[in-house]
Amino acid sequence: MATALAMAGLTAFFVLATGCATGGTGTRDEGAAVSMPVERGLPTARTSVPAPAQTVDAVSLLRQDPKVGRRVKADLKPCAEDAYPVDTSYGDLTGGTAPDVVINVMTCGDAVGIGTYVYRSVDGRYRNVFTDEQPAVYATIDRGALVVTQQVYAKGDPVTYPSGEDVVTYSWGDVKFTERYRVRNNYSRAVGNGAVSTPEPTVPGEN
Repeated sequence: MATALAMAGLTAFFVLATGCATGGTGTRDEGAAVSMPVERGLPTARTSVPAPAQTVDAVSLLRQDPKVGRRVKADLKPCAEDAYPVDTSYGDLTGGTAPDVVINVMTCGDAVGIGTYVYRSVDGRYRNVFTDEQPAVYATIDRGALVVTQQVYAKGDPVTYPSGEDVVTYSWGDVKFTERYRVRNNYSRAVGNGAVSTPEPTVPGEN
């Protein structure tokens, strides 16, 4: 009987010792597990593309690009002194290691867009990956997407008052941009500068 009691006491001692050990799963581990509650549902931070080390010479880039039309190249002249009608934007469109470049070319007189281009850095050189040379076109970067606005003119519309506009959103695939959304805005004829009607977005491939 004494031997049984001694064995029971020894077993209880080892159980308590194990529970109090630092590497076990007893009271010390349970107490150390208390921490601040984990915040769920927070958006994952996206690694940003570094700012360009230096800006590109947009005019020179366009002149050397065989994809740029002759008419656009002919209009690449200074409007005043050395001020060219060219807008340049930098941002992440293609997921590369260097910022992509969006260039818009306009007319000097009325600032109508005559060409928009996207250049992607490949092996340290900028390559043309998007071209749109329709009249009255302008492209911007919006949260990683390329948004191209195209003015729509009906017969008799003055340059300053188009009948509407198409707003097309593109996303980058493996090697090219693909159209995702298209919105047509029809301007009202009731006012001088045209009020925008409620647009109806469409997704390519849907009826």
